[in-house]
Order: sequence, then C-alpha cells, then structure tokens
Amino acid sequence: MIKLHTEGKTILFRALLILAVINVAVFLLFTNEWVENIVLIVSIVIYALVLQFFRNPKRYHQVDNNQVIAPCDGKVVVIEEIDEQEYFKDRRIQISIFMSPLNVHVNRYPISGLVKYAKYHPGAYLVAWHPKSSLLNERTSVVVENPEGTPVMYKQIAGALARRIIMYAKEGAKVLQGTDSGFIKFGSRVDIILPLDANVLVKVGDKARGGEQILAELK
Repeated sequence: MIKLHTEGKTILFRALLILAVINVAVFLLFTNEWVENIVLIVSIVIYALVLQFFRNPKRYHQVDNNQVIAPCDGKVVVIEEIDEQEYFKDRRIQISIFMSPLNVHVNRYPISGLVKYAKYHPGAYLVAWHPKSSLLNERTSVVVENPEGTPVMYKQIAGALARRIIMYAKEGAKVLQGTDSGFIKFGSRVDIILPLDANVLVKVGDKARGGEQILAELK
C-alpha cells in the first residue's frame, strides 16, 4: 500500500473532485462511448501521476553524526566549490540534487543536530538547473549543527513548476537525520552546503535516494 505525504491530501481531494465533475459532464453532454472512455482513461492517468508524486516511502538509515545523507530523491547535477555568502561567508562545497516531477518530493534532514538558522526567501521561478536558481528563486535555507559542532546547510529551491515550498525546520529545534524536513511541490532542487574538508562520496550523474544514501562524510 502506498503511503502518502500529508502535504498532498488537499490537492489529491481537489484533483479527484475536478476529474469527477469533468467525467460526469462528459457523460451528460456526449453520447459517444469512445469519448467517455477516453476521458475516463486520461483522468485515471492524471490522478495516478498526482498520486505518485505525493508518495512518502519509508527509508531506513542508521543515524551517524559524521555522515551526510541525501535530503531528497533525484539526480546529482552539481558538485563544486562556492563562496557561500548567506550564512557561512566562506568557501564551501555544494552538492545539488535535481528533483523531477516523477521523483519522491519529501525532503529529509541530512544530519541530526540543532537547527541554527532557518529562513524563507521569496523569489523567481527559473528552471531548477539554472546556475542562478540557488540565488534568485523562491527558496529556503536551513543550517543544522551536528553534536560534534559541524554545521551543514541545505536549501530547498523552487523550480519552474514548483510554486510552494514547505519548510518544517525552526531555529532552536533539535532534529533527527532522515526525518521529514519539508516538501516542494512539482519539480525542484535541493542544495547541500558542506565544509571544504568533507569527503564527498557521490559524483555528478549519480541518482540520489533521500533518507538513505550517504552523500559525504564529515571530518
């Protein structure tokens, strides 16, 4: 049985209602059985796509304070050094994961620890793989410091289709690696900002599995 994320309940109900109204209208207005069947099949396919988008599969990972796990499903599209100017204001390693509409869109905490910083930024809706999307798009920035005192930042970044970012993190809260940290609706990207001495274990093109795959080890 598919477990659904709570963020999808309202959208799924509305989609079901709209599709039901469309099918009833077609049944009343058309006498052609082919038209009715085609509309019904298309409606089922559309609802199935929306349904799978909000799935929330269980993921299993043994908590490790020295490991950074993938905060989402998707494809690793960037691994590079950057000048991080929002919080750390120094050189860092950035790993970016692109989430297509077909990926699970649950976001999870990459490490356990104390939330030191959590901020929402309104912005544009450039395609998620655009180089400036991490600076110009609607996004959130969260910094979690592990028990050893090493902070890691992750950013939820809206894409061209994503129009709503859900962030659960609150400054001062203690969070557990692998648990739900938020949700981005319909295509997006997540950036993970690491210390320069982190040992990155993935490469560009790898498929990330949120809540399970180890992206890097912290010194």
